[in-house]
Amino acid sequence: MKLSINLDHVATIRQQRKEGFPEPYFAAIIAEKAGIDGITLHLREDRRHTNDNDVKILKAISKRLNLEMALNDEIIKIAKSTKPAQVTLVPEKRQELTTEGGLNIAKYKDKLAKVIKEFRKLKIDVSLFVEPDKKTMDLSKEVGADIVELHTGTYANAYLSKNKGKIEKEINRINKAVAYAHSIGLRVHIGHGLTIDNIQPFAKNELIEEASIGHFLIGLAIYEGLENAIKKMRNIL
Repeated sequence: MKLSINLDHVATIRQQRKEGFPEPYFAAIIAEKAGIDGITLHLREDRRHTNDNDVKILKAISKRLNLEMALNDEIIKIAKSTKPAQVTLVPEKRQELTTEGGLNIAKYKDKLAKVIKEFRKLKIDVSLFVEPDKKTMDLSKEVGADIVELHTGTYANAYLSKNKGKIEKEINRINKAVAYAHSIGLRVHIGHGLTIDNIQPFAKNELIEEASIGHFLIGLAIYEGLENAIKKMRNIL
């Protein structure tokens, strides 16, 4: 399983003081040296952490940039001009601390199909951040997505609660969605709330192409350094 690191949280720390430190691109250089497979940035409409310049720099220095983004015309235009290797379309609310759930494909079906077609013409892989269920997999395929990133937040919360029944239910739900998505020709990623401990049930699943992890790795880096944090996670995978 490949590992992509989300560097939004580095930008969040920078924005607390707005003094230009720490910069996500320094973290990206360390991550690339540590053997990371991809860099992820979420360019939000309100630019609360990552900004346009971060995206330009990271596109230039990373071997594979994944731009997380809402279905917003301004951000779509930026993505088209920047041409990252991948875009991941996510839901976005101004008041949320982080993305809270999967994209409502049925609600935005026509616009999604149009935008995905435009990105694919530019040879940009398109991922949809979605809930792990069969209907959503079918809709993802229908609108033309290359990849689904399954939202693992509900599972992560169950893991924190130590409720064995809920944990097993979520593991089974995710694994079923992984298998079904793969069977209909979708590439599968997972992300949200994943840690060294809770990723273990999925670590050897050969149908999952990539895990996207940000908050945990940046948090662990405070104690152990970013390079060591990445290598520790890679060893699990």
